[in-house]
Parts: sequence; structure tokens; C-alpha cells
Amino acid sequence: MSHRPPPNATDVLLAVVMALFAVAEEAGGRTLGPDSPHTGWWMVAAIATAVPVLLRRRAPATVTCLYSLATIAAFVHFDEIASAWQFYIQLLLLFTLLSELSPRDPRAVAGVAVTAAFVGTMVLAPAEPSGAGDLAVAVVMTSIAGGAGVAVRRYRQLAVHAQERAELLAREAVSEERTRIARELHDVVAHSVSVMVMQAGAARLMLRPDQVTERESLNVVEETGREVVEELRRMLGLLRTGPEGDGLAPQPCLARLDDLVEQMRAAGLDVTLNVEGEPVPLPAGLDLSAYRIVQEALTNTLRHAGPTGVGVTIAYRPRVLSLEILDQGPRPGRTGHGGGPGHGLIGMRERVTLFQGRLSTGPLPGGGYGVRVTLPLAARVRPGEVVA
Repeated sequence: MSHRPPPNATDVLLAVVMALFAVAEEAGGRTLGPDSPHTGWWMVAAIATAVPVLLRRRAPATVTCLYSLATIAAFVHFDEIASAWQFYIQLLLLFTLLSELSPRDPRAVAGVAVTAAFVGTMVLAPAEPSGAGDLAVAVVMTSIAGGAGVAVRRYRQLAVHAQERAELLAREAVSEERTRIARELHDVVAHSVSVMVMQAGAARLMLRPDQVTERESLNVVEETGREVVEELRRMLGLLRTGPEGDGLAPQPCLARLDDLVEQMRAAGLDVTLNVEGEPVPLPAGLDLSAYRIVQEALTNTLRHAGPTGVGVTIAYRPRVLSLEILDQGPRPGRTGHGGGPGHGLIGMRERVTLFQGRLSTGPLPGGGYGVRVTLPLAARVRPGEVVA
């Protein structure tokens, strides 16, 4: 059984309004018929009508059936024409019933059945039954209320399905980006470990014959390093899902950013590259990720804004690497940034999170779009050194 929400402020307000309307109608004279000699009883019923309105979403089928049967009994007992408020509340209960339950649900079927009995009794039970026109109006209004309830439930289901699909696609996109980042970082780590193994081998060959302990230690380093490289290759084989190359090509880094800028200029972007501060050696993984962040930001600009001006600033600051990619927005005749965030922002976010950095994206006050990233740096590293 699905959980039903408790009454909220809207329910309370609607219950009060309906009760006041019912009391006002009974006090001022009935809309659909002459004044009733049982006004006192109907006034009590009018006040009590706030209860089913308040609880209608909590137990729609129960409330609809109890209200309908009680009102039908009152019609038969007092033999009077119904008030407008009684009919309007019935329509409200029917709408709520079919907006909360499937029309195939037995509880909904029971609610529709008692509503039909309500309408028939309301029109035909009084000593002076209403005409065919009144019956037709009642049937049409009841059909509209029920149809509106079914439509609301349908659109609510579509909204839930759309949200679930969006969440699923977002999770898949994050998974794809993490796999791509892992492939690249595995290449970096495998290359670095291979360099360590070669350096250990070179050092072993330079030892004197009497340095047996040192030679054995370096042998262990070489053997362990080779095993690690082999395991990394196996893991990388599991991660690869398509032709990614043989892993021997040099990995992109900020030192090769000029080549990326030229490629983007050839694609139509007017890119201006500015480097602030003294470039320092970066850990291989961070260097690669910084390059990819700039690449993804420029690709997003080209995709969403088209040919436009872009400023790229790489700032080497104490213990922080800052990246700033600011575009000027679409040129006249083109639409602005659209199409959703895409995988570019997801990839940037994953890379920044990996290195415990900060990412800020969004429209700029003067137009255009900006991407700002800060990546913390460890103590300065020596050339060739890899920071895990």
C-alpha cells in the first residue's frame, strides 16, 4: 500500500473555505432549491464537511465512499433537493480519488460507483426530480472532475519517470567519466612505475661486486615494479571499452596547451592563452587532469556558444594551480548556452574532486560563461617525480 501524505496547509485552507461556503449557502438560502425546513441539520453537516475535505488525500477511497453514502442517505431521508456545496465536494473527492489511485484499482472503482449513485440520487430522489438537462449537466461536470483526476495522475507518473530517467542518465554519465579518467591515470601510473623500474635497473648495474645487499634490494624493487606494471596493464585492459590507442603516445599536459589552442582556433574559437606566475613541475596525473579540464571547457564553449572569443588563464600560485576559461557568449544570431550540462561539466567535476579542488561554473554578469578551477598543489616536486 502506498503511503498517503498527511494534510498540509493547502488542505487545511481548502477545508476551511469549503466549510465556509457550505455554511454561507445554508444560511443564505440554497442555490439549487428552496429553503430547507431542516436548516439546523444541514448547518451541522456543512461544518462537518471540512473533515472529508481535510482527509481526502489521506484515504481517498474511504472518504469518498463514506461521504457519498452519508449524503445519499440524507437525500432519501429528507427528500430535498441537494445544495451546491454537496455536489462540489463530491466532485472534489472524485478528482482526488482518481488523481491518487489507478482507475483499475478496486477502491477507485468503488468510489466511482458510489459517485454515480450520488449523482443519480441527487437528481432523481427528490419529490420533484430534476429534468434531463440538469442530469446532463451533472454527468458532464462529474466526468470532467474524474477525467481531470486521471490526467493529473498520468502527468504525475510521467514526471516521476522523467526524473528517474534523468537520474539514471546522470549516474551513467558519471560512471563513464570516471572510467575515462581512470584509463588515463592508469596510463600515467604505469609509465611512471616503468621509469622507476628502469632507474632501479640502471642503479643496480652501477653497483660494485661487493655491494650484495644493495644489489638484492634493487632486484626486489625491479621485480616488484615489473609485477605492478603487469597488473596495471591487466586492470587497464578491463577498463578499455573501445580503441583507445596502445598507451605509448605521450599524455597531454599543460606544456602542450599551445597545440590545443591552435586546434580550437582552427575550429572557430578565438582563444587567448595567458600564463601567470612561474610554471612548476606538476604531478603527472594532475597535469593531465588540468589539461583535460581546459580541453573540456573549450569544447563546451564551441558546442554551446559556437565561434566566439575565449580567454584561458593558467595561474601558478603558491601551492595552488588556478584555471580560468571565460567566453564572450554566442555572437549575434546564435542562441546562448543550452542543451544541458552534458558530459563536459561532469568530467570537470570528477577531475576536480579527484584532486580535492574547487570548481565554479556559470553565466558571467556581462554575458558569456565562465569556468574557474583551483587545484591544490603539494610541495614542489622534482622533474620525473610522481606524487600519488
